[in-house]
Amino acid sequence: MSNVSSGKILVRARENRIVAGVCAGLASYLGVDVNLIRVLAAALTIFTGFAPGVLAYLVAWAVIPEEGKPTSIAEDLVGSARHR
Repeated sequence: MSNVSSGKILVRARENRIVAGVCAGLASYLGVDVNLIRVLAAALTIFTGFAPGVLAYLVAWAVIPEEGKPTSIAEDLVGSARHR
């Protein structure tokens, strides 16, 4: 079953965010408690030597659009580079 047909879209949440809303948006999308996602993200960061967890968060921050916006930060950067 496709998430597009159900109207469910992964976005960075504006409410209940601590840094950029990635964990809150993912928790909302998956229908789980945001603290579970935060603990998993912290564990990934700690047990993988810090860099992979931070890199994964930064990539998610760049490619997941913020709630209420049609495009992500990465899409905005690519779009502005095309118009030069």
